[in-house]
Amino acid sequence: MIPESIRILHGELPDSPGVYLYYDANYRLLYIGKATSLKKRVGSYFTKAHNSRIADLVANIASIEYVQTPTVIEALVLESNQIRKHQPPYNILSRDDKSFLYLCITNEDFPKPLFFRGLDLERMGIQPFSRVLSPVAKKKFLAVFGPYISSRSLRTALNLVRKSIPWSVCENPPPAKGESEGVPRPCFDAQIHRCPGVCTGSISKVDYRKIIRQLMQFFEGKKTSILMQMTREMKRAAIAKDFERAAGLRNKINALEHVNDVALITRDDDWDGGREIGGLQRIEAYDIANISGTSTVASMVVFEHGQPKKSAYRKFKIKSVEGANDVAAMEEVMRRRLHRLRTSPMMWPLPDVMVIDGGEGQVNRVNAVLAELGLTIPVIGIAKGFDRKQDRLVYDESNADLQKIAASSKEILQKARDEAHRFAGAYHRVLRSKASGIILKHHR
Repeated sequence: MIPESIRILHGELPDSPGVYLYYDANYRLLYIGKATSLKKRVGSYFTKAHNSRIADLVANIASIEYVQTPTVIEALVLESNQIRKHQPPYNILSRDDKSFLYLCITNEDFPKPLFFRGLDLERMGIQPFSRVLSPVAKKKFLAVFGPYISSRSLRTALNLVRKSIPWSVCENPPPAKGESEGVPRPCFDAQIHRCPGVCTGSISKVDYRKIIRQLMQFFEGKKTSILMQMTREMKRAAIAKDFERAAGLRNKINALEHVNDVALITRDDDWDGGREIGGLQRIEAYDIANISGTSTVASMVVFEHGQPKKSAYRKFKIKSVEGANDVAAMEEVMRRRLHRLRTSPMMWPLPDVMVIDGGEGQVNRVNAVLAELGLTIPVIGIAKGFDRKQDRLVYDESNADLQKIAASSKEILQKARDEAHRFAGAYHRVLRSKASGIILKHHR
């Protein structure tokens, strides 16, 4: 029960999505959070045991205000924008944790939404928490949104919005040199109407910028403005008897008005405890498999929220390395995997940590590739011991974030490594059996 001494806006909290704001006795804003149910979420602060920081926050709450939102996705957007605007003292974790994600809209002919961590932005000379883009930031980005405490929620939200606002991550199509070359093949997203056709050159820079402006408006919390624009365009299309366009706009309006954001409702992301498994929501683990340097393969396995996500597993045939050279093979895998980040960022999102089966050689090579590409992803190698207790974690011990991960998450990192080893071995056995079959057939 919330103490009667605490003033609540309108006297009670609704059982609906929204953003809540805690104030002290001097009406100083202490903390901003989002909720799938304002009533249940806020009530939990006064009924559950907390650590000292949250207990201190609760002890200072004198009044509670809130803003209801139609959907959870809009609560997610509003929470981030309000934290960035007001910077409440108890949201200090969001401000200081440089591993949290930011959504950045690139400044180019056909802008793209990309994810960067706070540390990546700082290395570009950009202060991620600043309310105004600096000249350096404006050269790279049209807008920066965040921080987002839950990387999973941000990625899910962006995917949901894409049904109504079909942005693109395609490279710009090369100019046609002649009719014989034909029209470039549309990407998969274009075929399912999630890309407006940048890959085929079927949309102009001006028209594409209008779409990107709508995407920016959504993450500014201006969904109503987008709906009004789409409605006006739909009516104009109907008057012009362009019924196909009018129907397409009607479908986009319906999708935006009825966002099915159940995927966002797994649990509220607590400012102190919302980062599962020691802060690791997505772990990628890699292993190389070969026998005497033949049929070298690699595996990538994914753990999300501490559990294997087998639909995200990937396997690689090593193409550029001859003989037994695990370090060089790991470099090839990294380059191929990180290339996918550019071409398919939603299918290949950045992990919270990369686990490498190997020692200093593999870890150093992976870090070199990341540095070359301007990416900051925590990397931890696991050098095998006599048994799992003797396994040695290999990482930059001067990095405080890596120290925390290593100290709190060794067991889950080992599980991911073991799964990568199993998956690589299984793939290697398949290739060996196929090769043996071919040899036997040849000798018959």
